[in-house]
Amino acid sequence: MKKLILYVHGQGGTAEEAEHYKPLFPGCTVVGLSYKAETPWEAEKEFPAAFQRLAEPYDSVILIANSIGAYFSMCSLPQEKLEKACFISPIVDMEKLICDMMVWAKTSEAELREKSRIETTFGETLSWEYLCYVRSHPVDWRTPTKILYGSRDHLTSRETVTAFAKAHQAELTVMENGEHWFHTAEQMAFLDGWISRSTGTATEK
Repeated sequence: MKKLILYVHGQGGTAEEAEHYKPLFPGCTVVGLSYKAETPWEAEKEFPAAFQRLAEPYDSVILIANSIGAYFSMCSLPQEKLEKACFISPIVDMEKLICDMMVWAKTSEAELREKSRIETTFGETLSWEYLCYVRSHPVDWRTPTKILYGSRDHLTSRETVTAFAKAHQAELTVMENGEHWFHTAEQMAFLDGWISRSTGTATEK
């Protein structure tokens, strides 16, 4: 059986990050999705065609997605045939994250509606259009999913990710003292072990 491991990076990442996963999947093809989308509506236009083109030669596809890459995947690929999905630090409640960012930016929904866009001091741009879109397009995700979450994730609370996992019957693994960005040697070793156990096709390095 020909199997594709499709990796979808998060904000600021690149498709080349997929190289990390190649040694974990002997006998499988590992490909990173290169995309330009910065919003869910752009992802919904871009991702399905790219997925179908990449997946066409394969019998089975496992999705590995990171952060907002997981959110974009849930928005744009709910109808695609996936064996399973492995989400690393996923954004699972975008509306809550935007509302949290409004608090961090010391602004309000009324002000955002009036100004349409607000630049923040922490590098993000709040968008009324984005918030409205998120509210009117709830995620409908039914692919069997496993989630890796760091207890020190500053973007998503444990309560939020736990609620999502329960609602979607997803298996949640928490790395205590892990962060949103898995990058230290200890964190990457934990991630690799989790991938190995979660997919059943991987070999730990």
